[in-house]
Amino acid sequence: MRRFTHAIIEKNLILMGVLTLITVSIGGLAQIVPLFTVDSTIERVQGIRPYTPLELAGRDIYVREGCYTCHSQMVRPFRDELERYGHYSLAAESMYDHPFQWGSKRTGPDLARVGGRYSDAWQAAHLRSPRAVVPESVMPPYAFLDRPLDYSGIAGNLRALRAVGVPYTDEMIANARADLEAQAMPDRDGSAFQGRYARARQSAFDGEGGAVTEMDALVAYLQMLGTLVQFRDVTPEQLRQQ
Repeated sequence: MRRFTHAIIEKNLILMGVLTLITVSIGGLAQIVPLFTVDSTIERVQGIRPYTPLELAGRDIYVREGCYTCHSQMVRPFRDELERYGHYSLAAESMYDHPFQWGSKRTGPDLARVGGRYSDAWQAAHLRSPRAVVPESVMPPYAFLDRPLDYSGIAGNLRALRAVGVPYTDEMIANARADLEAQAMPDRDGSAFQGRYARARQSAFDGEGGAVTEMDALVAYLQMLGTLVQFRDVTPEQLRQQ
């Protein structure tokens, strides 16, 4: 009887299509409906904040130059990756990325935890002449990033990201240009800037000082990657409870 019924379904294209649609719909509902009962599918982790204006400009340069084609930003939960790169990546670390930079290829090392591993001077020197600091590197030089950064539209960038869910406030948007300059010019009073962006560091990231450059922005972005979450305070049990 079962074989006969199955033969009828296989020989009737319309019947098979209807039954397939019903089966897929049931499976889809089983996956989707439970999501309406939770506030968020992303774990709640302290320390996550939106990018500062300078970091955001640096991220745009990172995307523009195609850095994601050779460097991933996702540490997988495997022992070898834990030993080399650190704690596996959390979804919360990418919650304000549009688009995220997980990547799928590693010609160079993963950068999800690169922030603070090297000095600003090392990062700038590596970008200007990669083989001067890493002889076996195949990365092209980016010395041209020492040119001035065009940040005339940075407030608009923050406003656009707020429209897709990044929690930039009116105050952050209004002070976007001033905050960008304050972060790249450590001799300026940065108390207001640091009050808006927790644990953001001021520095002449390109090592030169003076006008804000694209090198400043990219190094600032690299130096914050993986630094927002204090992983000593994050355990699998805490994530499950949240």
